[in-house]
Amino acid sequence: MEDSRVPVRELAIMKSDPSFPIQRIGDALLAEGFVTLDEQAKALGLSRSTTWTVLRANHKKSGLSAAILSRILKAPLLPGPVRAKVLQYVEEKSAGLHGHNKLQQRRFAARLESMRRPRPDDRDRSTA
Repeated sequence: MEDSRVPVRELAIMKSDPSFPIQRIGDALLAEGFVTLDEQAKALGLSRSTTWTVLRANHKKSGLSAAILSRILKAPLLPGPVRAKVLQYVEEKSAGLHGHNKLQQRRFAARLESMRRPRPDDRDRSTA
């Protein structure tokens, strides 16, 4: 199993540059051969405009929302190495490595968890 601890040098970069962890997701997409915005959007399961905003780090200082991360993780075409970077980002954000306080960490974790659980109306449709 891979060691999930963040090296000290990388942690210092992450604290000084909030877009750094998200750049790793973009780098993983490029490494997997997703070069164009259309390819990247399809792989992430997002619209082109949302993908552009995410990968260009034009989002708020709060980082990626639980809703966006949930959509990415549910994307059927998301390659394994990219999924690993997204999960690493989720772990780091949940642990407060991106400068969030304890309350923000709890809210983020709660929102992400609520999005992972199937809603009652979703289960009804799958049995019909």
